[in-house]
Amino acid sequence: MILHLRAIAILDRHGDWLLPSLARLVFGGVLLAYFLASALTKFDGPFTPSVGAYAQIFPKAFEAAGYDPSGLSFWHDLVVLAGGYAEILLPILIVLGLLTRLAALGMMGFVLVQSLTDVHGHGADAGAWFDRASDALILDQRGLWLVLLAILLCKGAGPLSADRYLGVEPVRLAA
Repeated sequence: MILHLRAIAILDRHGDWLLPSLARLVFGGVLLAYFLASALTKFDGPFTPSVGAYAQIFPKAFEAAGYDPSGLSFWHDLVVLAGGYAEILLPILIVLGLLTRLAALGMMGFVLVQSLTDVHGHGADAGAWFDRASDALILDQRGLWLVLLAILLCKGAGPLSADRYLGVEPVRLAA
């Protein structure tokens, strides 16, 4: 019992730096390549959205426009470009630990919009919470992503981060 209490005390003392450090490490290892690869499909040039980007982000509007980007508005162009740049910039900020809380909040919004687009725009199966089929269904998978991002939103970037180096995050000393 004493060993158990000592282990808990150690975790309590180190959780404020350990959790965000692990969250950024796991995000970088599991999701960074996913988001960067997805973002690169959205551009034909730095300021030119790809045709596929419209199909990904506005599937129903793009279909209604006869799959012709010129049938969409300037607003559609802006949303596609902003989404593509966010999908590049926000994950990189998280991995670097730069403006981490803001980047995590932005990624949470991005994941929510992405999930709604997948379900309502593309007809993906949202699944159900805790249905033991989390590899293919959106609610379980994206729920895990959001918890990972919530750790960063609540705890910050951790000690090995640009935020700490720049003084954006306070130094938390172990109790």
